[in-house]
Amino acid sequence: MELKPIDTSRPHSARMYDYYLGGKDSYPVDEQAAEHVISLVPEIRTVARANRSFMHRASRLLAERGIHQFLDIGTGIPTEPNLHQVVQSVNRSARIVYVDHDPIVLRHAEALLRSTPEGQTRYVEADVLGPEAIIDAARDTLDLDKPVALSLVALLHFVPDDKKPYEIVRELVGALAPGSYLTLSHVTGDFNPQGWAKAVDIYRQSGVPAQVRSRDEFTAFFEGLILTEPGVETVTRWRPETDHGPDGDEVALYVGVAQKP
Repeated sequence: MELKPIDTSRPHSARMYDYYLGGKDSYPVDEQAAEHVISLVPEIRTVARANRSFMHRASRLLAERGIHQFLDIGTGIPTEPNLHQVVQSVNRSARIVYVDHDPIVLRHAEALLRSTPEGQTRYVEADVLGPEAIIDAARDTLDLDKPVALSLVALLHFVPDDKKPYEIVRELVGALAPGSYLTLSHVTGDFNPQGWAKAVDIYRQSGVPAQVRSRDEFTAFFEGLILTEPGVETVTRWRPETDHGPDGDEVALYVGVAQKP
């Protein structure tokens, strides 16, 4: 697979997210933009950590419910434990397809592809704006006639309304078998509208499309699906683990998991 050059002249959302998590896969341009965002919305580090914890909890829950196929779109830079490590700790034969279109993620693909011997992982280079291509590529690894857990975690706030995010989600879910699940998380400006509006401007000025959404706008992504308890919640109120994790009901991230009937 041909490796595309990494553009270090402009900030990138995946590298900024890695910086919020305390990772080392960022460049000065990313760190400068990330610190600017932190100055406007200091809670963004907490949002990033809480989002990662939610991915672990949701994926483990679905693996424990018997789902053994996972399609993770917008994978981002690997941060252990990765999704496949979480679900294969429950079911060693689980199959995972990771999807991203970032060249720095591609360079880390080898870390993602270390499956258990019984299972399988695969990395697909594709953009969520092309859902048909993603589904076609996923068929090589996943049996789409059987339930799949589709993850769009911390991704849709980079798909503004003019890119038709609701239609994209419907097309992806529509290609999956009944009994499949959709896992979503999304930044919101409900608790700090001014700060998040300025943060969105920083992303957009860097060439990264971004859009925060309200609780109702987020909930609309689950139309036609059956929400898993406790439904749509802020991240710290969704099946919290009592031994660790951030506190507070107003962490600016809505999350939810729902099943296709």
